[in-house]
Parts: sequence; structure tokens; C-alpha cells
Amino acid sequence: MKKLTLLASAVALAGLAACGKKEEAPAAAAPAAAPAVSEEVVRLGHVGPTSGAIAHLGKDNEMGARLAVDELNAQGLVIGGKKIRFELLAEDDAADPKQGTAAAQKLVDSGVKGVIGHLNSGTTIPASKIYNDAGIPQISPSATNPRYTRQGFNTAFRVVADDVHLGGTLGRYAVETLKGKAIAVIDDRTAYGQGVADEFEKAVKAAGGNVVAREFTHDKATDFTAILTTVKGKNPDVVFYGGMDAVAGPMLRQMKSLGINAKFMGGDGICTGELPKLAAGSMADDQVYCAEAGGVEGEQKAGMDAFKDKFKQKFNIDVQLYAPYVYDATLTLVEAMKKADSVDPAKYLPELAKIEYKGVTGTIAFDEKGDIKNGALTLFTYKGGQREQLAVIR
Repeated sequence: MKKLTLLASAVALAGLAACGKKEEAPAAAAPAAAPAVSEEVVRLGHVGPTSGAIAHLGKDNEMGARLAVDELNAQGLVIGGKKIRFELLAEDDAADPKQGTAAAQKLVDSGVKGVIGHLNSGTTIPASKIYNDAGIPQISPSATNPRYTRQGFNTAFRVVADDVHLGGTLGRYAVETLKGKAIAVIDDRTAYGQGVADEFEKAVKAAGGNVVAREFTHDKATDFTAILTTVKGKNPDVVFYGGMDAVAGPMLRQMKSLGINAKFMGGDGICTGELPKLAAGSMADDQVYCAEAGGVEGEQKAGMDAFKDKFKQKFNIDVQLYAPYVYDATLTLVEAMKKADSVDPAKYLPELAKIEYKGVTGTIAFDEKGDIKNGALTLFTYKGGQREQLAVIR
């Protein structure tokens, strides 16, 4: 029995030794899967008049925003650890202040993270309070009334020069370059039209010019016989109109029919490719002078030309006026999100305030009010039904 016990023990020890020699290596662990990047849809708002008399300008703006959003989505941006897909919510304000505030509230309720717009000062200014109360950054690509950025709202920005610069430059040009002796001023009573006309009149007087008439119409008017007859009686050599091209075109036709041969001036609202069509052959060469609130020169011109080619290829239409500024405003907003690594307005707003972004319209940086720094103006005239650039002024 003792022998059997010893034998069993020996067999067991031998088995343990054998197991020790044959010990298998643990199976190799499977490579860890890369963590999935979730997608987040980020809504951006755009507002402009896509119906009404200046719908051609509102649609131009909207297409600028859509081009920017399509390019951003093609980049596959990751912000805050999530792949971002931008969605553009486009609203029509018909250039009407009440419809503009309704559109603004709709965008806020839809959860947009930023807004590009509005086009007109008259809609931009009342809408800006709604965005500010919601803490949503707003960049206007075209509103030039100074009041927009002088309300104390840290959410309000613009990428073009304001009426102080725009109207002031045109007023000096009327006196010093065009040698205007008797100057008539007409505006459409909108925040934009009246604002730029006021600044123009101030500059004319400061330059020693003589304002012989100040008349008013409205932005949906079609008959200007009464005010133009009054203006004709003052024998002006320059007529300035504060308003948009949809009114300026018919006004030029009626000036011609009444025999008013004065130079015709206006701000960026009339400075469009559509003006000759709206004037229906009533514009003489070098009769119309206007300024666009922005401008590129030198090396920047190649970038702007490339943008215009890209825009036409995508939409089969030429840029009207503000589309490049909308495009840049959209990309500037998203650049601030990238720098903050967040799409939360409260987190990217500080980055937007100190941004320096090189766009197709030039370098975009804002002062303490939200106005663009070193804003440019481009002066134009028309020859053969086409705009011709005269100078870029800063």
C-alpha cells in the first residue's frame, strides 16, 4: 500500500512537471477598435430678402452662404471631438423690419448656433436685439447703418465699412472730384437709405458743397415725378440717392425723361450689376457713381476673381454684390468655432471678437464695437452698361 501511494505521488509530480513544460502563451489580445467619432448637426442661420423688389440681392447673399456651408461640409471638420455637419436655415425677411424680427425669432427657436445677416440695416438692427438676448453671434455682410454696432451688443459684428465711411467718402468725392456746386439729396426713409444720405450730406457741407434740395420717397415707390420736378427746379449738377437699386433704376429713367442731366450717386445699395437693366438704357457713361462697402486690390484681386468664377460655376449666375462678404462671414464664424474647439456660442464668441481671418474680401478683424477694422470702400462708375472700378479707399 505504501508503495502504491509513493507511486501515485510520483506520477502526480511528473504530471505537474509536464504541465509546467507545456504551458501555453496567452492568446494575443485583439487590437482595440478606434473610438467612433459621433456626428453633430450644427445649424447656422441666414436671413435676407429673397422676395420683393431686391430679391436678386437677397438670393445672392443666400447663395454665398450655401457655397461656404457646402465647402465646410466637404472638409469633414471635427470640433469638440465630434464630426460636424453644418445645416443652413435660410429665412426671407422681404426687407421688412417686422418680418425680419419674426425670422430672427424663428432661427433662435430652431437652435441656430450663429447667424449671417440680415442684408438691410432696417431689418438687421431690430433683429440684433433678439440674437443678443439669446446670446447668438450675428455677422451682417452688408448692413452699414452705424447704429447696428453702437447698441452695446457683444454679439453684433459686420464685415463691411459703415455709413460714416461710405456716405462721408461719397460726399467728399461729389464736391472735390466731381466738382458738384449744387447737390440734391433723396432718400427712401429706410434705416440704410436715410443713414447713408445723412452722412453724405454732412460730408458735402464739410467739404464746402451746397445742398440745394433734400427730398424723400420710400423703398417701394415707382413714381418720382413730384420730387424730381422739385429737384429739377434747383438745377443740380449732382443727385444723390440713398436707397437700393430697385428704386434707383426707375428714378434714373424718370430723370432722363424730365431732362435732368446731373451726375447720379449712391451707396452700395445701388452699386450692382442689375442697375443698368433696371435703368433700361437711361444711364449715360460716367453718369452714375457709387461705392461698395468693401474692396480688394493687389494680390487679393486674384482671390476675389477665383471666388466669382467658382460662384458662377456652382449657381450659373454672376455675383450681384454681397455674396463674397456672406461667404467670408460664414467662414469667419466657423473659424472662431474651430479656435474655441466648440460650437457653443458662449464659448466661441470670445474667439470671434478677436479673430483675424484672411478671406476673399480681405483680412477680417473686428474692433471693440464689432465693426471691421480698416474697412475699405470701392468707388465705381458705369460704362457701356458695366461697372468700372475707379479706386479702393480705406
